[in-house]
Amino acid sequence: QVQLVESGGGLVQAGGSLRLSCAASGRTFNRCTMGWFRQAAGKEREFVAAIRWSGGRTYYTDSVKGRFTISRDNAKNTVYLQMNSLKPEDTAIYYCAVDMSMVVRTAPANYDYWGQGTQVTVSS
Repeated sequence: QVQLVESGGGLVQAGGSLRLSCAASGRTFNRCTMGWFRQAAGKEREFVAAIRWSGGRTYYTDSVKGRFTISRDNAKNTVYLQMNSLKPEDTAIYYCAVDMSMVVRTAPANYDYWGQGTQVTVSS
């Protein structure tokens, strides 16, 4: 049973930083892609970033390029999302997800397992 547990969300002022963590368990992930998504109130879930577990290839949505960094720690089976220069429009529930594929994809429907989400609120 794959489990994903996110942590690290909170309230931060605009321009501040947060680091989200996603602890993964239940299988080996070396042939998977890990993704971060977010969902703001009243909006659809959207792709934020992804990393291919093997090799570390990354992909970002345009609105976070240069501000967010996705990384993984193989030994800890943990994926991180470092978020800098946060903006009020980054406010959302952030979800970690696993795509049982080594292709970096952005559609939520391609991801097989999801965490419970962690709230990020950026005040102006």
